[in-house]
Amino acid sequence: MTAAPPSPDPDPLAVSLADYDCVRRAVEFIGANQRAQPTLEDIAAHVGLAPARLSVLFRRWAGVTPKDLLQAFTLDHARRLLRARASVLDAAHETGLSGPGRLHDLFVAHEAMSPGEYKSGGAGLELVYGFHPSPFGHALAVVAPRGLAGLGFAPDGEDPARAREMALADMARRWPAARLREDPALTAPFVRRIFDPAEWRADRPLRIVLIGADFEMRVWERLLRIPLGAAATYGELARDLGRPTAARAVGAAVGRNPISFVVPCHRVVGASGALTGYHWGLARKRAMLGWEAGRLAGADGEDQP
Repeated sequence: MTAAPPSPDPDPLAVSLADYDCVRRAVEFIGANQRAQPTLEDIAAHVGLAPARLSVLFRRWAGVTPKDLLQAFTLDHARRLLRARASVLDAAHETGLSGPGRLHDLFVAHEAMSPGEYKSGGAGLELVYGFHPSPFGHALAVVAPRGLAGLGFAPDGEDPARAREMALADMARRWPAARLREDPALTAPFVRRIFDPAEWRADRPLRIVLIGADFEMRVWERLLRIPLGAAATYGELARDLGRPTAARAVGAAVGRNPISFVVPCHRVVGASGALTGYHWGLARKRAMLGWEAGRLAGADGEDQP
């Protein structure tokens, strides 16, 4: 009898997508109950998993435990990030690094669409899109001829087909006159570059295209300078942009950021250090910060060069 061929290794991103559904529910529970400091058993019971299984899932997903994630969500942690901002952020800029240890943040080369192209609503522009699994659920990548123009997520808790339709409509209304064409084979390499830390390389930066009004692009460019493991408030961003009274306008621009995660609007917190709203859902924002905490924990364990 001929032996059956070995089963192919599972796609890591597909595994992450399956993990994220459980992680999302756990994150929502942690966020809603963080003041009570729920135990691992409490969290596991909420998502219907054994505590040991939940720990294994979290470690595979981000290299952290549910307890680590809970600590990362506390107000004290956010405040520590803010207090550390000067030393972490300024040192990163001065040394040319984008993050502590050997782990560099996403290396991004960006350019802006011309004001005329933006005002035309993208008329004459073809944008290619595709849906892909990611560590944070179904991701929608949108690619322009010059680079990545959009990254969003299908909303949680919806029928999958309806969720994709909603995500595409949300992204399409940003450039109402552009022509959209689905081609996941073209967008897949961008998604791999974004979510695989091994691809975060300074010698091969991810090229993105910022499409927005002048003030929005200034805010988004400033977001790119918040490194992994650091945070900034809306007021700090406003002051850095020379508009100290424009924190509300900065917040609106942050909310309109079309390139989620890559342009890290999830690293912006309220004046008190509290995690505030997020266009793609607060649970997803918490998950992103937890996932990044896992990357940093792994970097801290490496030998320094």
